[in-house]
Amino acid sequence: MGRFYYFYQKIKLEDIRSFISASLKQRESNDSLRMLKTESSLIDFCSNDYLSFSRSAELKQLYELELKKYPGYKLGSTGSRLLAGNNQFTEDLEQDISDFHGSEASLLFNSGYDANVGLLSCLPKRGDTIICDEYIHASIIDGARLSHSSRFIFRHNNMESLEEKLKLAKGLIYIVVESIYSMDGDEAPLEDICRLAKKFGAAVIVDEAHAIGIFGDRGNGIVHQMGLCREVFARIITFGKGLGTHGAAVLGSQELRAYLINFSRSFIYTTAASFQSHLAIKVSYNYLKVIRPQADLFERIEYFKSNIRMQESLIKSRSAIQIVLIGGNTKAREIAGEIQQAGFDVRAILSPTVPEGSERLRICIHNHNSYKEIKDLCQTINHVL
Repeated sequence: MGRFYYFYQKIKLEDIRSFISASLKQRESNDSLRMLKTESSLIDFCSNDYLSFSRSAELKQLYELELKKYPGYKLGSTGSRLLAGNNQFTEDLEQDISDFHGSEASLLFNSGYDANVGLLSCLPKRGDTIICDEYIHASIIDGARLSHSSRFIFRHNNMESLEEKLKLAKGLIYIVVESIYSMDGDEAPLEDICRLAKKFGAAVIVDEAHAIGIFGDRGNGIVHQMGLCREVFARIITFGKGLGTHGAAVLGSQELRAYLINFSRSFIYTTAASFQSHLAIKVSYNYLKVIRPQADLFERIEYFKSNIRMQESLIKSRSAIQIVLIGGNTKAREIAGEIQQAGFDVRAILSPTVPEGSERLRICIHNHNSYKEIKDLCQTINHVL
């Protein structure tokens, strides 16, 4: 019996290894195998550090000065927020974030992925309906799957398609969109979405990850800029992009905050972020309020767009995310490789991350990109294309 069991287990392990090997080979065959890369000396047109906060010497100095005010801080939080990981500093930070974004309350999460999964997995229930834009982020898709609710997808930014899905919806209805879409850089028609939501009694949830720090009078985001704070049920904001730090928060009512504390598994069952991480968020917000770097970024974005010769290949976007459509994994990867050889860190976005046929170069513009660097990049892209 023991020998047979050992032999049986060995066969099963070989099956698992075969499955892993075949899956990787399939990715290699269609040129979509993902690989990690370390830092390079290439000029950054890849990161989400749009405002250049993560590399700001002034911001680092402000952080170090602020850290000295808390000589007794711990290196780690030592537990979840519901156990040993909570403190008054974190509670005050959440209130400051709420005030800045015109929200009643906020709750910190360790990442945007955690926030989206935590919110979408616990709020809608079986019998309810989630309706998402077809280009919504993977974290929202994963959270929606965990909710056991009915799920519909509407065509990207298409209000007729959204209304069709709303007519089919049952139970409590949640419409989930991004204010700036991470793979296209374009915007959701939030006013139209809110009007439809009101007509059908649906709640609107907006992921503002790529808008925070950039859009709005002080970088408060597009929902705030458009005066839709009361129309939107919940917002997800992240700090690892425009603010150059790490973490995320869900903005909403005090009641929603209390609900998430009680039912959101990605909040309850994880060690809280460290004091240093939360302090970095606070310092970044304070820095954002003082220097207001948005105008410089928008000038660079327009400069990039004006220097691209093949305008028809650009997706319309006023955000820091600029997309050059290529089509085909192999072609997109080869073109990105040529641009990298010229000294620019531009990455190809391949299927299945984006729909097949829409493979592209995803170019991120930053305040640390000089006008010469932007012009040289555009000349390289024009030549390669």
